[in-house]
Amino acid sequence: MAHSMGFITLLSLLAIVPLCLSGKTYRGGGYLYPQFYDHSCPKAQEIVKHFVAKAVAEDPRMAASLLRLHFHDCFVKGCDASVLLDSSGTIISEKRSNPNRDSARGFEVIDEIKAAIEKECPHTVSCADIMALAARDSTVLTGGPNWDVPLGRRDSRDASLSGSNNNIPAPNNTFQTILTKFKLQGLDIVDLVALSGSHTIGNARCTSFRQRLYNQAGNGKPDYTLDQSYAAHLRTHCPKSGGDQNLFFLDFVSPVKFDNSYFKNLLAYKGLLSSDEVLFTKNAESRELVKTYAYNQELFFQQFAKSMIKMGNISPLTGYKGEIRKYCRKVNAY
Repeated sequence: MAHSMGFITLLSLLAIVPLCLSGKTYRGGGYLYPQFYDHSCPKAQEIVKHFVAKAVAEDPRMAASLLRLHFHDCFVKGCDASVLLDSSGTIISEKRSNPNRDSARGFEVIDEIKAAIEKECPHTVSCADIMALAARDSTVLTGGPNWDVPLGRRDSRDASLSGSNNNIPAPNNTFQTILTKFKLQGLDIVDLVALSGSHTIGNARCTSFRQRLYNQAGNGKPDYTLDQSYAAHLRTHCPKSGGDQNLFFLDFVSPVKFDNSYFKNLLAYKGLLSSDEVLFTKNAESRELVKTYAYNQELFFQQFAKSMIKMGNISPLTGYKGEIRKYCRKVNAY
């Protein structure tokens, strides 16, 4: 108990330290910094914000989709827009992977942003940076924290289907497997819990959590860490078979508002995915973080911003590595 209190006290002290959200971050051979396009394409951020706002106004679910797209990109070969590439020639698209098939969306929004930016300043702004900005703007539009996005990423010339299948945490992974996948990207347990808080917006398919309702441990019984009245409600639209694509709010309390309700739901054993609830039930350190963020939204917001910057710095291509794609779905022809 004393250790837990000490941990929370440390977090509280960290929260008092001003966030260095606009400094340069050095990763993988080059600098990323928020002012990267200030001279070469000064309207870039304004254009991204405009089209994200338009897309979210038309479809509120799009905010979560754009946030997820950035996450699914960064966990595979770094934040290099590889997830946007269609299959062609030697490229097998990451869109075919288990985490992305039938669920990844927002590609048309990125296309629209890219077309507008290419008109304004051709061959200047990368698709990878557009995705990072769109993720930030989606968070802010739904009520979440703001941060300065370090920029200067370039786009990859290839994709990794196997990386997408193996590196992205799955809804039914154990806590230790999920943490290991985060650590392989240079992220820690604090980042894991904070970034999982993005599930305060968005939806999940029935197929992503069905086992919790009917056969969690292979014994024909539901997950005992799922509130049973909530489980009964979920079963009405997620049957034992069929309805795979039926959508459910990840945060049923405030599904389109970026807040800390997600963590409060975990305290009540009403996390939708197994990968959500294990943050509260399977590890003492993550359990304390869940409690902290459930009781202190400001602290959650501060850490979420820091962790998003950290995730956005996973192995970017900079300098002369990679390219600036003209169309985000295909590599440039040389």
